[in-house]
Amino acid sequence: MAGAITRGVLFVHSAPRALCPHIEWAAGNVLSARVTFDWTPQPAGPGFYRAEHSWQGPQGTGARLASALRGWAHLRYEITEEASHGADGSRWSHTPELGIFHAATDVHGNVVVPEDRIRAALEHAADPARLRAELDLALGQAWDDELEPFRYAGAGAPVRWLHRVG
Repeated sequence: MAGAITRGVLFVHSAPRALCPHIEWAAGNVLSARVTFDWTPQPAGPGFYRAEHSWQGPQGTGARLASALRGWAHLRYEITEEASHGADGSRWSHTPELGIFHAATDVHGNVVVPEDRIRAALEHAADPARLRAELDLALGQAWDDELEPFRYAGAGAPVRWLHRVG
């Protein structure tokens, strides 16, 4: 089904104030609509701000958002794209130190690790530390570890709920 519609969320975990309007502009460009985020201070990073934006668009919108924001200094974000007809979901995580991580996700949001990646990790089964490192990399553990304080600090922030229409 070409052009299937999906939805997702852009979580900006931390951004310097000067970057905030540029993030809105980049997201609006991808979403083909003017967007305004509700920026709130990020307690985990003094001088930084956080925001969330729910979006709806064609499959691949999450990838286009991640590309539009990739590599910006001092920016931490995550993008989710829900599974839709004929396509798995996805999650992109970005930190200034680690760069970008992408993983396919199932309908529940769990990371799906490809068979070849598991087989490659199992090549190091005799070395438990190396096996663990390979599996952590496949799951994006370093990105989760770095982003978790920023996620937690965002708890209680304003949330906008999407409602299904039609």
